[in-house]
Amino acid sequence: MKNDKNTKEDGGLKEPPPFVIIGRMDELLLKNTIHEKTDVCVIGAGHAGCEAALACARSGLDTVVFTVSVDSIALMPCNPNVGGSSKGHLVRELDAMGGEMGHVIDKTFIQSKMLNVSKGPAVHSLRAQADKAEYTRAMRKVLEKQEHLRIKQAEVCEIYVDEGKIKGIRTNTGAYYECGALIICSGTYLKARCLTGEAITHTGPNGLMAANNLSASLIANGVKLQRFKTGTPARMSRSSIDFDKMQPQHGDERVIPFSFSTDPDSVQIEQADCYLTYTNEKTHEIIRANLDRSPIYAGVIEGTGPRYCPSIEDKVVRFAEKERHQVFVEPEGLHTDEMYIGGMSSSLPEDVQLAMYRTVPGLEHCHIVRNAYAIEYDCLASGQLKLNLELKNISGIFCAGQFNGSSGYEEAAAQGLMAGINAAKYIRKEEPLIIDRSEAYVGVLIDDLVTKEHREPYRMMTSRAEYRLLLRQDNADLRLSHYGYEAGLVSKEFYERVQKKQKLIDSETARMHETMVGAGAEVLSFLERHESAPVKKSTSLAELICRPELTYEAVAELDPEREDTWKEYDADLRLKKEVIEQIDIQIKYEGYIRRQEAQVKQFKRMENRVIPEDLDYDKVESLRLEARQKLKDLRPANVGQASRIAGVSPADISVLLVYLTANGGV
Repeated sequence: MKNDKNTKEDGGLKEPPPFVIIGRMDELLLKNTIHEKTDVCVIGAGHAGCEAALACARSGLDTVVFTVSVDSIALMPCNPNVGGSSKGHLVRELDAMGGEMGHVIDKTFIQSKMLNVSKGPAVHSLRAQADKAEYTRAMRKVLEKQEHLRIKQAEVCEIYVDEGKIKGIRTNTGAYYECGALIICSGTYLKARCLTGEAITHTGPNGLMAANNLSASLIANGVKLQRFKTGTPARMSRSSIDFDKMQPQHGDERVIPFSFSTDPDSVQIEQADCYLTYTNEKTHEIIRANLDRSPIYAGVIEGTGPRYCPSIEDKVVRFAEKERHQVFVEPEGLHTDEMYIGGMSSSLPEDVQLAMYRTVPGLEHCHIVRNAYAIEYDCLASGQLKLNLELKNISGIFCAGQFNGSSGYEEAAAQGLMAGINAAKYIRKEEPLIIDRSEAYVGVLIDDLVTKEHREPYRMMTSRAEYRLLLRQDNADLRLSHYGYEAGLVSKEFYERVQKKQKLIDSETARMHETMVGAGAEVLSFLERHESAPVKKSTSLAELICRPELTYEAVAELDPEREDTWKEYDADLRLKKEVIEQIDIQIKYEGYIRRQEAQVKQFKRMENRVIPEDLDYDKVESLRLEARQKLKDLRPANVGQASRIAGVSPADISVLLVYLTANGGV
């Protein structure tokens, strides 16, 4: 798209005009303002911005990351944790491809748990409590030490576009940065305002300065924005809480690190406790009596909030039949008195907040350090992104994080890494990296953000991944490290270790299928000791491992070749343990895995049916009007993506396939 105010009549780019925030900028200052050239500019240094900037810099590109405050780098303005159900998968995938979040949380966590261990391995997911201040400090140090990366505290106010291509950005001080690619990771800062009852402050999270100018420039360049809302609960003084009335929540006895590169022995620390308590009917009465004072219900808030992370007001209204709701009391760090009150985010006035919190067991005498608040902000409207996270109508602008309509630190970081990789590929004129939804949760996340229309902040969940048995958190390195290696973000040493691991898994799994044992006295005695049913004929070790009560380790005494197999790997007990874990999963879930692999093959056939970018959907006869309009708006890259668009039916897909076949479609 051509930006007429920045171009000459012949299409050439003029020097960008000055930008003035307040009042008049001195002409002499404007003449002497900074004009720099760089490869990549990154707007925002939250979790998306950090990963994006690091990916570009580690690719050898000169990169500048802009933040409204250097002290807010990798800030955790809401919950003090990383990971959780499905989100832990994203962090491990990020790590497998060369991202940084897993390394930093392994250095700064104060409690760690593997969630859903009573269920199958597909939904096992790591979650770690972070020391928020230490996490921010550690990530900032990584950025500061990274070659080719500069940090700049400034508000980016304008973008400059010529002939549909990014040319540069202007900051609030008038400095102009010419760039080959731009990555927007603005988080919740664009025209942000925080609401606590009737009190409204036009700031970003944690009272930081909002970015009030960039939205207008984006809109002027044809970018459509929408208004979303999220919120955070109060922080309490630890000394004012009675923990004896709460249920302590301990970390795992043996901690599993997030990063595949972290030595597990290095993360076995003394962990901090979290606590569980509950709301009650008295809490709910106070909330119901004051709903008219809540900005959410008084119509003051314009933005749409997250359905899967509702405020306590929403919970009480939407789930009126529930007598209580969980409240998690979690430390914000080891060097602060603040405790995070998870499960009770709110935008109610301060006096109502204090009254409702004090009805919760253990919080009767609580002292609020920071009030709960709702925050609303501008973000990208659906349908404007390509699968490489580049804007459709402006080449060279990539977008990541909450600006794309998602929620959560982990979703943001995963998008940031992918946007950074693809921005680097764009500058080098290489094919983009597109990871599909059969390969990773990252693929599911991006495909959903690009393909679906979002009227609320998007949250990753295991239920969104159709092939989740294949996309486990334990095998992220096996699935994705080759992408990181090819992008130059994963070391040769790490990649070779992953290849070695895969080779061992394959060979030893095959040997388990090939090694047979008879129905002799030794085998029958073994089965009896393990409370397992006897066998009547020769059977493979793999068939025995399939039994719930038996494992690869358990059948070792029936396996005479086992010792020779592992002799050369005794020095690397960590690798041995990881391989054994994969063997057990591969064998025990073999039937289910094969079924999903067959489904993926069918899925790939649809994904490989490319739709030409310039396809005229008006010429595709028999398409329903709604489907035609949705396909024209979203411009899917392939038939698989088209099939996931709301309003496009299986019948429409059949019509499209017939048309593509008849007209030489791929």
